[in-house]
Amino acid sequence: MERMRSVEQAAAVLPRELRLALLSQGAQLAQCEEIRLRCGRGLSWSQSDGAEKTVRFAGAPMSVTAEDLRMTVELAARASLQTVQEKLASGFLPLQGGHRLGLCGTAAVREGRILRFHTLSSINIRVAYPVPGVGEAVLEQLTQGGRFCSTLILAPPGDGKTTLLRDLIRLLGLRGIRTALADERGEVASLYQGQPQMDVGPLCDVADGCPKGEALPLLLRTMNPAVLAVDEISTAADVSALCHAANCGTGILATAHGRDLDELASRQVYRPLLEQRVFTRLVTISRSGKQRQYQAVSL
Repeated sequence: MERMRSVEQAAAVLPRELRLALLSQGAQLAQCEEIRLRCGRGLSWSQSDGAEKTVRFAGAPMSVTAEDLRMTVELAARASLQTVQEKLASGFLPLQGGHRLGLCGTAAVREGRILRFHTLSSINIRVAYPVPGVGEAVLEQLTQGGRFCSTLILAPPGDGKTTLLRDLIRLLGLRGIRTALADERGEVASLYQGQPQMDVGPLCDVADGCPKGEALPLLLRTMNPAVLAVDEISTAADVSALCHAANCGTGILATAHGRDLDELASRQVYRPLLEQRVFTRLVTISRSGKQRQYQAVSL
């Protein structure tokens, strides 16, 4: 029931006809992790094993128009596009409840920077739902002598890095360990009017919407965290900020895209993290059908 409520909340930004067609798919939507609209093609949803299913209504696939895409963005922005232009230029828009709307289309670019999307071709709504307890299986392997060991969660896109990160932050808070979270895209805590929409526990301070390279030193200076948490490190600025924080004695909890340590080491941007031994634990995520397995190892 909880997962169906999450799907219904995420689908609330769809135009009425598309929303009703999607929800008519019934109980199988409890496995829905993404809702996709493609202009001139159709409406579909994907489940936890990655399989994508076309939405059919009255025996025929639902068609999606450019107007449907425009209306979806307007509904997501609550008809206030001016206030969300910067986020839209980044290709995504956080939604109430922790969901996220991603955009694809023809971009207007100036000096190498996307200003806006003047024509949309696709929308992807990622459905967020809590999975409390998912971190319990690995947390004991990430602590030593009562202290949290700096940990990197490594997995390909869509395999559940953010879900695991969120639950570990929650569990740390329940153990009395204060965490500060750099939530640049609003996917982990999903602040709405200052309150987390997703459960990050009682002792988490959140910097929302701020670039990670700037948010991490800010949190370090102002919130005095025992652990700094960040989702999807990807740039040299992110790496530099993490190296600095580690040298200050703060524990680190972070995620990155990749399948294994060898793949991570092959990317130049991540090498300082390995050379300076910022992390002493590595957690990888693998899938077997709809189930995810978590493996923690010492570095």
